[in-house]
Amino acid sequence: MPASLSTVDKITKEIYQGKIRAQLSEESVGYKRIEKTNEGVTNEVGGKYVTFPIRVRRNHGIGYRNEMELLPSAGQQGYASVRVGLKYGYGRVRLTGQLIELADSNYQAFASAMQLEMDGLKTDIGKDTNRVFYGDGLGTLATVTAATVGTNTAVVNSVRFLEVGVQIDIQTGATATVRVANRQVTAVNSATKTITFDGAVASLAVGDLIVRTGNFGREPNGLASLVTDTGTLFNVDPNVEPVWKAVVRSNAGTNRALSEGLMIEATDAVRVNGGKTSLILCGLGVRRAYFNLLSQQRRYPSTTNFEGGFTGLAFNNGREIPVIEDPDAPDSTMYGLDEDSLKIYRNEAWSWMNRDGGIWKWVHDFDAYEAIMNQYWEIGLNRRNANFVIKDLVEG
Repeated sequence: MPASLSTVDKITKEIYQGKIRAQLSEESVGYKRIEKTNEGVTNEVGGKYVTFPIRVRRNHGIGYRNEMELLPSAGQQGYASVRVGLKYGYGRVRLTGQLIELADSNYQAFASAMQLEMDGLKTDIGKDTNRVFYGDGLGTLATVTAATVGTNTAVVNSVRFLEVGVQIDIQTGATATVRVANRQVTAVNSATKTITFDGAVASLAVGDLIVRTGNFGREPNGLASLVTDTGTLFNVDPNVEPVWKAVVRSNAGTNRALSEGLMIEATDAVRVNGGKTSLILCGLGVRRAYFNLLSQQRRYPSTTNFEGGFTGLAFNNGREIPVIEDPDAPDSTMYGLDEDSLKIYRNEAWSWMNRDGGIWKWVHDFDAYEAIMNQYWEIGLNRRNANFVIKDLVEG
């Protein structure tokens, strides 16, 4: 039977639909770990928001009195309503009509080309999902660190997520005023942390944000906005409910050496809040600093296998807590998580849009067809103060 679009669509469903979920999670560390932990994922999103109450205040109707004295005034528990809204993520792949014709004359060549595109999109989405896991919800890829006037370059704090070919906007962080829109990165200098973009020249200021084109304010929250002590999160303001603050240990922007004392104090602070640190995440540089710290103390660490197939060093504060490195984790930063407090809300895992019965859709006015992956999701938490972050660390 000759090949047709319906044949291609069927092949795509059979070959690729089932593999997406399994392969995506293997491309990330932090995100995968949350998926693996107990109750780390829920598909019960229903409607526009996921809403649940949290207890933020105790009943203080407690006291002691002498005989025949007025009893303490009655109190009650205090609650706040957490409202988690989903964010809508998409990935697109396009095949030309000429390529699809290969399915009729040279099926193997077509299958190879299609597999490259499909597998490439899965890998790219997996990597970007892990970036989002550590992000701030604004979509920040990097921050401008040096003012420029009339140039096509930007000096940034990190080029980790800036690659040749990525489409970016550059805008002010405070007012979200767009300075540069829909430009393509044409060069990346890792040594000087400088990128070059196409189009007209622009003037940039220190603190400007670089985001994927159109992404500003539309991405799910990540650890940068979840594990902090400032900012309204999921409809709860920490200035109104002080318990809605994570444990934050910073050093005013000046890097200091990592110590076990710092780590013990942070995990103790979580414990005082009623949490239980079950995972420590950090970048490669901070992992090296922790390894060097143990070596200097003549404690010769060996890697340990932890739940979910992860291998890493252990931190002991009365019990072993895995210290897992992730190349996507931010520099000079260490996160301590109570994994029971985190949950990934989503309609379903990344999958092909198939609402009209077929994966491939004709691109209007072009001899081409597109397939779109999507996931409606958000990273939520029910106990912000059960997590900590240590910032401003010297890397090893």
